[in-house]
Amino acid sequence: MARIRLTVEYDGTNYSGWQRQENAVSVQQRLEEALSKLLRAEIRVTGASRTDAGVHALGQTAHFDTDSRIPPEKYAFALNTMLPDDIRVRASMAAAPDFHARFDARAKIYRYLIWNSPHASALLRLSHAHVMYPLDAARMDEEARSVIGTHDFKAFAASGSVAKDTVRAIHDCRVARAGGEVMLLVRGSGFLYNMVRILAGTAIQVGCGKLEPGAIARALDGKSRLSLGITAPPHGLTLMRVFYADDESEAAAYFDGILRRFHD
Repeated sequence: MARIRLTVEYDGTNYSGWQRQENAVSVQQRLEEALSKLLRAEIRVTGASRTDAGVHALGQTAHFDTDSRIPPEKYAFALNTMLPDDIRVRASMAAAPDFHARFDARAKIYRYLIWNSPHASALLRLSHAHVMYPLDAARMDEEARSVIGTHDFKAFAASGSVAKDTVRAIHDCRVARAGGEVMLLVRGSGFLYNMVRILAGTAIQVGCGKLEPGAIARALDGKSRLSLGITAPPHGLTLMRVFYADDESEAAAYFDGILRRFHD
């Protein structure tokens, strides 16, 4: 059996999230259906991140096992003729037999986009959360930086979270503005369920004056969800890339590159 690694891009608008569910269509389901048809065998795919309904991905990582002799790099071409237009395999390659897309991940980068204008955008409605009140991006940036470091993020655990360990290491977190667009970018070793959306919602409420600055620091200290803001809508969130031991050193440069291009 060979293990194949995929890099998957998708618009999450029409899906219940990454993970297969019994009563809704997921990205994982569509990918498994295409692979099973291609290989004429039941294929199960493991993803690095269980993105929520409506959340997008530019660089989700996944793996599967097969005894097929199809060259690893050809899977992307074959699958993209079978998948719906809102899911694309950007790359496929051979992986080590013990590679695991989820458990071997060393870092992830998420981006949250906001359209800050009195009026919503017709073209950005599926990729940006709309905030009509003026946002102070500098204040948001200062607030967001409070998460940098290793902390117990219990306050950021969504209702119903089953995570036993809520300690996470956040390597960098920034907020930047370019015209009407505001971007929150965060890089860390791992994230709790809804953690980035809670972070984005808190930064938004600090940025428009609905929360006093220091809300994140107070929440980390008191471990209270009540100190934080709302959970921001899912469609503003994109999983940008997952990093592993062989490319972990690229994470900081990739993060800085996104910031630089945003300002450009």
